[in-house]
Amino acid sequence: MACKQKYALISAIILLYLPLFVSAQWLETTITAGNSPYALAYNATNNKIYCGNYGSDDVTVIDGATNSVIATTAVGDNPLALVYNPTNNKIYCVNVSSGNVTVINGATNSVITTITVGSYPHALVYNSINNKIYCANGGNGNVTVINGATNSVITTITVGDDPWALLHNPNENKIYCANFASDDVTVIDGVTNSAITTITVGDQPLPLVYNSINNKVYCANAGSDNVTVINGVTNNVITTITVGDEPRSLAYNPTNNKVYCANWSSDDVNVIDGVTNNVITTIMVGNSPDALVYNSINNKVYCANAGSNNVTVIDGVSNDVITTITVGSWPRAFAWNPVQNRTYVANYNSSSISVIRDSVTGIEELPQSASPLILDVCPNPTKTAFTIRTSAPLRNVRIYDSLGELVRTVTLTKFDNKIIVSMSKMSAGVYFVKVNTEGTELIRKVIVTK
Repeated sequence: MACKQKYALISAIILLYLPLFVSAQWLETTITAGNSPYALAYNATNNKIYCGNYGSDDVTVIDGATNSVIATTAVGDNPLALVYNPTNNKIYCVNVSSGNVTVINGATNSVITTITVGSYPHALVYNSINNKIYCANGGNGNVTVINGATNSVITTITVGDDPWALLHNPNENKIYCANFASDDVTVIDGVTNSAITTITVGDQPLPLVYNSINNKVYCANAGSDNVTVINGVTNNVITTITVGDEPRSLAYNPTNNKVYCANWSSDDVNVIDGVTNNVITTIMVGNSPDALVYNSINNKVYCANAGSNNVTVIDGVSNDVITTITVGSWPRAFAWNPVQNRTYVANYNSSSISVIRDSVTGIEELPQSASPLILDVCPNPTKTAFTIRTSAPLRNVRIYDSLGELVRTVTLTKFDNKIIVSMSKMSAGVYFVKVNTEGTELIRKVIVTK
């Protein structure tokens, strides 16, 4: 039987943590990209990283296992943003100067089609519930809605002035659009594609992030140095939080329920409590922090400091700075690869991608015979449920989506070597199952089909 096949630690399964060893951050390699790399995205199905190169009008495709460049795909003029569709294994690339979106096949790396959208498109977001892609068009003040299966334009929705950022709330199936020039956020219904309401926020809203535990949306306002907190159910403003100077990026830590806000002009990161909305602490980082990403495996936050050409690594529990890693010139975007636990950093001015490895010293990708610990997950792929079997008693199971967001936690009241996990309410796509046994954590990729 296929379910009797056992997968040992590190091969198809990744060793995440052993308490007897020390986790290390190090610059593994530097990859040559196209001119002025501006955006990154991760393909969880094929373990690939995509880099949109603003200056050379193409996308560099990188193998997540080997870090080798496997393709360069020509796209439109000045690619500015990327998003991944796990349901159909496609990558969408928004091209700001040509007013279109290039659709790339995730398996072959070839261009499927090019979709005309509005003027000066800035941002993309994927709706996993209804398999739609939303494109914010800064020049027209509207959002183009694209069918993820057919690549056809469903409709165009009028929003505020100069829409700059997009976010999907999967609990309510809403899309939030931050409008930079009109100082508001448009809320869109993910089913009907109609604008539900418009929320007044601070000056020059830029990034958005979602708190999945408390169902809140955070909007950082670069012009007024604050963050607006929005109730995900009622769309009411809960509070406004004063942060540092010119907030440029947000990230969410679901493990400790914290929101991180990187402030460009004050060279720091505010840590916000996801329950109370209070600022817990302020962390000094490098010059001009421009991007954040969260590593859910080892509970770390990475901050790209464009002005000092380095990345600050922050501990998700203590908020302490673990280390600072020198990268290329003007780092400005991240992608995280949970399979090899690598963080990719796009360096705009040096046309390169720095690869940071989060590893356990002395335990690099052990062969199948190197550990007695066994993890078996089947059936895989699955439609409704899968069974987990381990050689040590299970303590808890956490399930993450392809973006590293925690979507489900299963805590066992009675430790056992077997558990059945339902996925009937999950959308089709790639998930990562993190299993805690006696002092050890293992991870396995699971594909859900519908």
